[in-house]
Amino acid sequence: MVKQERAAKTRSTLVLAAAEQFDRDGYAGTSLAQISKAAGISLGALTFHFSSKGDLADAVETAGRATTHDALTTLGQRACSALQQVIELTLELARLLEEEVTVRCMVRLARERQSGEQWSGMWLPPVRILLHQAYAAGQLRRNAEDVTALVEHLVAGTEMHVRERREGHRASSASTDVALELIWELVLSGVSPSNNCTGVLPQATGATD
Repeated sequence: MVKQERAAKTRSTLVLAAAEQFDRDGYAGTSLAQISKAAGISLGALTFHFSSKGDLADAVETAGRATTHDALTTLGQRACSALQQVIELTLELARLLEEEVTVRCMVRLARERQSGEQWSGMWLPPVRILLHQAYAAGQLRRNAEDVTALVEHLVAGTEMHVRERREGHRASSASTDVALELIWELVLSGVSPSNNCTGVLPQATGATD
């Protein structure tokens, strides 16, 4: 039993060290030797648990998906309106990106390796369902698909915001979820003092009569 616990702890240490390295340097820019050194575990012990860099990256992605799934499951148990659930879901995604390295790394690895389910495949389907419910309940002024596109852009922008902050390219005193909450307040209140926005949006290029 003690041996199994030690093995599980070693694997957990390696997955966390790998997540931090992959998140910082990407899949191609990270070696098993770097992960071994960061984890303080010999390369031989590393390859005993994970035979290749791909296996270790798979384990990181699995950990990130599990953390995301648990967070979404907890959110789904809250009693609030469909629109509020969507807002809280995006704020939770922002928190995960900020605080959970396995989630942040999973998003990067899934994109770089084109492996398995993309992160959006976990949260976008429930968002779409909730927004259709919100529209049916009269909580939206625009159709559900338009608002779904908005949510996709907000989450993508949030990921970029987190990565730029961590790489030192963006200075901000507010946490990412707080910044996103302020954006949601702006979205919900609108930016125009009038409902009539004619002439505000640029004309689409390439339009035909």
